[in-house]
Amino acid sequence: MTRRLVIAVDGPAAAGKGTLAKRLAAALDLPYLDTGLLYRATGRRMIDAGLDPEHAPAETFAATVGLEDLRRTDLRVPEVDRAASLVAAQPAVRRALVDLQRRFAGVHGAVLDGRDIGTVIFPDASVKLFITASPRTRAERRWEQLATDPGVPDREEQISRVEREIVARDAADSSRSVAPLRVAPDAVRIETDSLSADEVLAEALRIVARMTR
Repeated sequence: MTRRLVIAVDGPAAAGKGTLAKRLAAALDLPYLDTGLLYRATGRRMIDAGLDPEHAPAETFAATVGLEDLRRTDLRVPEVDRAASLVAAQPAVRRALVDLQRRFAGVHGAVLDGRDIGTVIFPDASVKLFITASPRTRAERRWEQLATDPGVPDREEQISRVEREIVARDAADSSRSVAPLRVAPDAVRIETDSLSADEVLAEALRIVARMTR
């Protein structure tokens, strides 16, 4: 029986892992899961219930999150960014969402992107990629995603603020006691600062082909 192909794509925010993982899944005809949306959906549910994830447990909300929640259009806003980081630091939330992630890839394989796929969710993944870039590059990308007016006079100030938020998120994700953001020992790093999305995909496909021969 052929072993299912599971590709773990980890890395910090706005490094390009989501874009790569989605395109990699399409190229390889595999299901795709943005696992960060699970934590965003959990945080969104808490916000909708009038609760602050910093002061309230999120386990019961995480336990009822399903794939249909990931289709919500209000998961990528600043208040949910904060909520997702807070709920992801709760061990009970991470435990509640592990089985859902593993079931998703359990039958047909999958490409999953997140921060602990190769270290916790699928430590035996067929291929592990760690996608990263400098905080400045990531801040510029995130700002461009969210900007409503690219020509605003305080563009640099706004990007600098996003960069500070990204550095703080990196510190929180890397220092949490449960499933911290880190590079798996057998992961292949791809630095995306000077690469286009097409170049990142081409490099990832080369790595997958080499590691699954």
